[in-house]
Amino acid sequence: MDKLEKYRTLLKKILNEYHQWVSGSSNLTDESCLVFDETHDHYLWLFMGWEGKKKVKNIQVHVCIKDQKIWIEEDWTEAGITTDLLRQGVPNSDIVLAFHPPEERKFTEFATA
Repeated sequence: MDKLEKYRTLLKKILNEYHQWVSGSSNLTDESCLVFDETHDHYLWLFMGWEGKKKVKNIQVHVCIKDQKIWIEEDWTEAGITTDLLRQGVPNSDIVLAFHPPEERKFTEFATA
């Protein structure tokens, strides 16, 4: 399996695990949703619900694949998607903490772009 397909499979597996874990919660008031766009390599986990008469969508995780690297655009999980990726053997040189401004990424132990 090439790297791109390996990363697609891994991201879907990790996000599915979060989705399954949360969906089993008895106090979940919002709908947990997964959105996978394999054509453009964007992967999202979000909650949809209502605040009064207003429809709300809260992104928990947004990850994408660019240039054979995994870009963490947004991550509100407690342990962090990065931790899951490292545990699965993804090298830190293939992970971009894209929620940091580009000029600050050089101070992390991860890829800058």
